[in-house]
Amino acid sequence: MFISEPLVFVKQYIENINQALMEYDSTKSLSRIQKSWPAFCIMAIFMTRTVCQAEFERASSGKRSMAAISWMFRKSKIPWRWLLTYSTLVIIRRYGITHGCLVPDETDKKRSKSVKLIYKAHKIKDKAGGGFVMGQSPVFPVLVTPKITLPVRFQFFMPDPKLKEWNKPDAKLKKQGVAKKDRPPKPERGENYPEVTEVALRLLKQFKDNHLSVKIDCVLADALYGT
Repeated sequence: MFISEPLVFVKQYIENINQALMEYDSTKSLSRIQKSWPAFCIMAIFMTRTVCQAEFERASSGKRSMAAISWMFRKSKIPWRWLLTYSTLVIIRRYGITHGCLVPDETDKKRSKSVKLIYKAHKIKDKAGGGFVMGQSPVFPVLVTPKITLPVRFQFFMPDPKLKEWNKPDAKLKKQGVAKKDRPPKPERGENYPEVTEVALRLLKQFKDNHLSVKIDCVLADALYGT
């Protein structure tokens, strides 16, 4: 099955997001061509059940090449960073949501062992098969309401490479009984590699700042966030 024209409700959804964008800043409004790209992506996800540029190209019967799709995500002037915020706003308005609970959580997504270019891919523990695999660790707060539950933001966590490099020999020396004062000092965490808890706090604050009309009844989290 190939994509010809986005469905009516998809077009309307993109139009609603554009209206929300214009309410915030009229200079961020989407042109007709810019609207067609998010609409195409939504249709491609529906039809392929993946987020894969190669699958998107095939679903478009070659009308949207992988190169064009890649360029669109990396170079186009579409304000991608704002689309999730304002699409969330559209859903909140659509369902008349006024309050709810925020639940920060994280997960591991396995990727190919040979991955080199995927953003913030790193070694993660394979909980199912043991050992380690390459993957990503997105952190995301979920808004739980009496009507619907939806993820509202996300950010990728990645361990600090310097800390990982220090940790292995330090653990070995510690096991050998070497005193802490005689072991290399622990390096400071880089500002580009915040801890999972810090990432979650940033996401919670961003949601609060962007959706002042929603009252947060409580914040729920598992033991990982118990600091």
